[in-house]
Amino acid sequence: MASSPTVLMRLVASAYSIAQKAGTIVRHVIAEGDLGIVEKTCATDLQTKADRLVQMSICSSLARKFPKLTIIGEEDLPPEDVDQELIEDGQWEEVLKQPCPSQYSAIKEEDLVVWVDPVDGTKEYTEGLLDNVTVLIGIAYEGKAIAGVINQPYYNYQNNENQKLREPRNEAKAGPDAVLGRTIWAVLGLGAFGFQLKEVPAGKHIITTTRSHNSQLVTDCVAAMNPDDVLRVGGAGNKVPKSIHHLP
Repeated sequence: MASSPTVLMRLVASAYSIAQKAGTIVRHVIAEGDLGIVEKTCATDLQTKADRLVQMSICSSLARKFPKLTIIGEEDLPPEDVDQELIEDGQWEEVLKQPCPSQYSAIKEEDLVVWVDPVDGTKEYTEGLLDNVTVLIGIAYEGKAIAGVINQPYYNYQNNENQKLREPRNEAKAGPDAVLGRTIWAVLGLGAFGFQLKEVPAGKHIITTTRSHNSQLVTDCVAAMNPDDVLRVGGAGNKVPKSIHHLP
């Protein structure tokens, strides 16, 4: 008889489905046309309706299935009842088909901490640079990251720097059959899934760095590495896939 999935793999499987739900919410908010933007600490530190709804969706969905988890969201939100429409109780079965690394097989629910960044790249989101936006769910054990999920709500979306898009009809896709959005997941010791790794061209040195938080120090560091190409993109969750794909 096959053994039951471990707590960690069940959590990752749930986080995958919850992140997909979050991506749908991100797209829905911008399609409605009212981002509900508020400033947190300054004009470049923003929060939108999507940040709020997605954090409520992720945290509440996880808490219902894993009540002993510690869940930490980026946004400081007052406690309130969450609409049932925001709850996702599914799990991605493909995750459960993978074996749990032996060092994590006995982890208990109460030993895990989940970190949530509901909309990574909020500034780019408000500017219509949608392919910079990601939803991040990180899982930590004993103070170290061991698993995580990245949803890219607008993967396959083609941005135009001069076009501020708000309507769904304006969403440009990479080809008529392209699927908008994707989810990447990983477990330390198992691997990363949901993307196709592409090797850097022989002899090429490509750097991925910040788009909106540039400084003289960043400029000097990039120049010191003498790169062949520099990818300037928004959002930490967007930089990771860019780095492994080395795509402009």
